[in-house]
Amino acid sequence: MSRSTLTGIGCYCLQSARDREMWRRLQAFCGTEPQAFGRNPQTGHVTGSAFVLSPDRNSVLLTHHKKLNRWFQLGGHCDGIADVPFVALKEAYEESGLARISPLSDRVFDVDIHEIPANARDCAHLHYDVRYLFQSEAGQIAASGESHALAWVPLTQLAKVTQSSGVLVLREKLAPFLSGGA
Repeated sequence: MSRSTLTGIGCYCLQSARDREMWRRLQAFCGTEPQAFGRNPQTGHVTGSAFVLSPDRNSVLLTHHKKLNRWFQLGGHCDGIADVPFVALKEAYEESGLARISPLSDRVFDVDIHEIPANARDCAHLHYDVRYLFQSEAGQIAASGESHALAWVPLTQLAKVTQSSGVLVLREKLAPFLSGGA
């Protein structure tokens, strides 16, 4: 296992070939794109996401995204803020209605680079999505205007709710991460 750090993103413990490839692509993008933390669909952009676990750590909070009509973790655009852990936490608060969310680590949990389909406003483009792990501490969930619904999905039921590999990666990475192995 190796560790690598990017300014504005943090430290990532690279465990798999997938981790190394996603991190390599993210490093290259951030190193060459002056607007990496902006929102330009012509170049793609870095986004920040939050896997928010329930207090007992047996469920994850997912949002049914209005535009994409699928279940995903909470998260969003950096909009020029080059502090992705902050963006992920801010988006988690804005999209969940929760009153207190705590980071479970100061490290990057996962990186997933994926294409966002073209829509009426933007061309198809890449999201360089950096994900962090959090735990809900207090509050009731309330969906924001960006989603159809929110749901606490038991980790054992995740594959029944979504087929998104970017969400399903949570199950395979979670146990080693929580045990201190990552």
